[in-house]
Amino acid sequence: MSELQEELRREIEKRRTFAIISHPDAGKTTLTEKLLLYGGAIHLAGSIKSRKTQRHAVSDWMEIEKQRGISVTSSVLQFDYDGCRINILDTPGHQDFSEDTYRTLMAVDSAVMVIDVAKGVEAQTKKLFKVCSERGIPIFTFVNKLDHYGKAPIDIMDEIENVLGIRSYPMNWPIGQDGQYLGVYDRRNKKVLLFAADTSHGQQARIADVYDPEDPAVVARIGEENFQALKDDIDLLDEAGEPFDMEKVNAGELTPMFFGSAMTNFGVQDFLEGYIRMAPTPQPRPSSDGLIAPDDEKFSGFVFKIQANMNPAHRDRLAFIRICSGKFERNMSVWHERSDKLIKLAQPQQFLAQDRQIIDTAYPGDIVGLFDPGIFGIGDTICDEHHKFKYADFPVFPPERFARVQAKDTMKRKQFVKGMEQLTQEGAIQLFQQAGAGMESYIVGTVGTLQFEVLEYRLKNEYNVDIIMQMQPYEVARWLAFEDGREVTPASLKGADRGMFVYDRHQNPVLLVNNEWALGWITDNNPDLLLNHVPFDKKEA
Repeated sequence: MSELQEELRREIEKRRTFAIISHPDAGKTTLTEKLLLYGGAIHLAGSIKSRKTQRHAVSDWMEIEKQRGISVTSSVLQFDYDGCRINILDTPGHQDFSEDTYRTLMAVDSAVMVIDVAKGVEAQTKKLFKVCSERGIPIFTFVNKLDHYGKAPIDIMDEIENVLGIRSYPMNWPIGQDGQYLGVYDRRNKKVLLFAADTSHGQQARIADVYDPEDPAVVARIGEENFQALKDDIDLLDEAGEPFDMEKVNAGELTPMFFGSAMTNFGVQDFLEGYIRMAPTPQPRPSSDGLIAPDDEKFSGFVFKIQANMNPAHRDRLAFIRICSGKFERNMSVWHERSDKLIKLAQPQQFLAQDRQIIDTAYPGDIVGLFDPGIFGIGDTICDEHHKFKYADFPVFPPERFARVQAKDTMKRKQFVKGMEQLTQEGAIQLFQQAGAGMESYIVGTVGTLQFEVLEYRLKNEYNVDIIMQMQPYEVARWLAFEDGREVTPASLKGADRGMFVYDRHQNPVLLVNNEWALGWITDNNPDLLLNHVPFDKKEA
């Protein structure tokens, strides 16, 4: 084995790269921040909802996120803990930003599903779980908000199995009842972990007192009733529960489950240490050249996110790269698959939300930000010039909401065009041009309506452009082609006037219509017309 391979295997063994997924307000961003607190990356945790101190979550860096208390972009965070290097990708919880979340899930090796103990499995959790399940991503569950009244732990287990179709194995079990939980029982180590009262309102790490279950001090602290209930629950889990099977965990068929409260730091350290022990290291990735192993000495990676203006002072643009194989080195030259050119990877950075530092090296599993002058696109492969291939394409979401957007002040057209193009390259919106219309306005397509709010906010605050936005009645977009290859134009398409005929950024013809009924009429009257939910060279999410 070469020195480089030994180095790679050593570093790969340390890496854990995961996304946190949940329904909005399940506590995902708070859990992210508390993991940073225990990892020593921050020394005082702030709450998104803390009005007294006006502190905001470390991973919510965009101003609109701080105002609304939700995450609308994926943050990339890195810290070290117990000899491991942790890469967390905190994803948007809101369903309107499922595209960003989907792309983030392409860049991880496992996922942490956060569930609100009172609300159980919610709608967005189901959607995100389905994405993870289809990709066979191992899923770890954190049942959150145990400091509040909620469902019984056994009922949460049943709900996960019945709604998501996956069995769970509780790694720990809460001691107490109805929001009055005093600690957890660690099933693996057969230890009782009891917590002192939280006096710092979750701002400081919370250390547990560890006992053997038979220690008289346990009964003294939790009471005879709670002690008996714990014994009964553990006996039931041991006898009737799912046996632990690491192979099933790795295949995404069994989810290790932890109970806790991110807000009060209850059970967070127990979860972090359990996750690190079980989570997969960086995995092989499918490509046009077969599976690419992380310890392959030749460097490769792909772009899964582009973000403009993370630093308002510099108005820069960063491409986020997931390193898949080999060793990344600052200023290295690599082959860029889409342009078929060699490019130099200068100014590589790693992150703690918007705080960043220049790095010299990185390894498979790491996320690196690269200054992007406009050459990168989402899904681009970069690799060694002597081993050229392409990683699997990212699926595309069909747009479902549309608006006509133009600059209020025509003198600011240049800034308007730049802003629209950059936000399109980020994947936040899809841009169309109406056939026969001038260049004064665009038709913007999104998956959800909240994206229009973010678009308006960012154009005003990052590009100093006020816009006029007119919502359009269309809900269905179809890319068009004729079977014989002739050009699709408004004149050659019967019924083009029943919707809006537009072109996408690559001049592909697209028809926007109000509903499936209108689409059916056009299909009936153009028998040799081919229709697709996304561009013909892409696959749908």
